[in-house]
Amino acid sequence: MLYAIIGEDVAASLEKRQAARPAHLARLKNLQDAGRLILAGPFPAIDSPDPGPAGFSGSLIVAEFESAEAAQSWAAADPYTLAGVYATVSAKPLKKVFPA
Repeated sequence: MLYAIIGEDVAASLEKRQAARPAHLARLKNLQDAGRLILAGPFPAIDSPDPGPAGFSGSLIVAEFESAEAAQSWAAADPYTLAGVYATVSAKPLKKVFPA
């Protein structure tokens, strides 16, 4: 089943994000290589694709997992979670309707 993993950043997370980003991207690449990643990306803190020093307010990952527990466990072990980038992280089941 698909799960939406939503991470909400702590205040002033940009430096922590930059430090943990290579490891975070490597984990996403593993999901992609396994054919389980649908989409992933950050939420810019301002209305710009490159928010500069304003940074990001969180992230969204949509991927396939065997269960809610597996999705939550994966999210809990993410480098952004471990580095303190996220204040909260949740995994919610997602029913994809569009595009078909």
